[in-house]
Amino acid sequence: MKRKLEVSELIFKIISYTLLTMFALCCLYPFLYAISAAISGQHAVDYSEIVLFPKDIQFEAFSRMFNDNMFWNAYANTLFLTFYGTVWSLLVAILGGYALSKKRLLFRRFFNFFLVFTMWFSAGIVPQYLNYLSTKDVFNAVGITDDKWLVVIAMGMAAMNIILLRNSFEGVPSDIEEAAIVDGASEFQVLSKVFIPMSKSTIATVALFFAISRWNGYFWARQMISNSNEHPLQVFIRLKLEQYTDPEAMAGWNEVYSSDSVIYALIVCSIVPILIIYPFIQKYFAKGVNVGGVKE
Repeated sequence: MKRKLEVSELIFKIISYTLLTMFALCCLYPFLYAISAAISGQHAVDYSEIVLFPKDIQFEAFSRMFNDNMFWNAYANTLFLTFYGTVWSLLVAILGGYALSKKRLLFRRFFNFFLVFTMWFSAGIVPQYLNYLSTKDVFNAVGITDDKWLVVIAMGMAAMNIILLRNSFEGVPSDIEEAAIVDGASEFQVLSKVFIPMSKSTIATVALFFAISRWNGYFWARQMISNSNEHPLQVFIRLKLEQYTDPEAMAGWNEVYSSDSVIYALIVCSIVPILIIYPFIQKYFAKGVNVGGVKE
């Protein structure tokens, strides 16, 4: 038998659900507006007649974008950076978190302190830029000329995610680890057969953080990747935005759709993959942050 809610509980639930619904609508509206603007006619977009639903529906903006080979090239570069960047960063975070979770690690407190220290104090953009330039010179010296690998490898460190995994690994019962060692398991087997399966929620959450960061990465990709054929999608969108907002470049524009519609179409296509992946990882999200963010 269900317990009857008290008046205060009922009021709290009504207010909570109302606020959450309003917040969800505020988050959803920009995406719906981008879709409407992408498929609306030129007059409706240029004169800000779009509120929610599209007007003078057309799909030429998407057609123009899909027929642009540079768009697909940028999309492939973004998939490259996201996949390899996530795998590399996750590997570094797992190994770092596992090592720092062990009390037998020599100078463990020292390493943990300096890991947290990097979150408090940053060297700044200029030293970081100079460091990346030096790393780029090293890559070129060993024959790595693809600047995408610089973004993948040189930016694989994330202190916050290492701390999340460290805390999650510290929550694994020591009895299970000792039993695995007694059975003859090596250090790598303990990590892969015990710690990783028992921390999959936190690992999935950290992987999502890395994937979104790599997918949305713009600044360092713009600064470090000089070859336009290697630009990721976010840089491509920014360059298109600069082109379409240049009065001289758009002087001869004579289409049934607005130049802004192409930008909105690009934005929609850049968001769709994350929207597809996120529901499959969402079930791990709250549990992963809770397990990795709280140290018992």
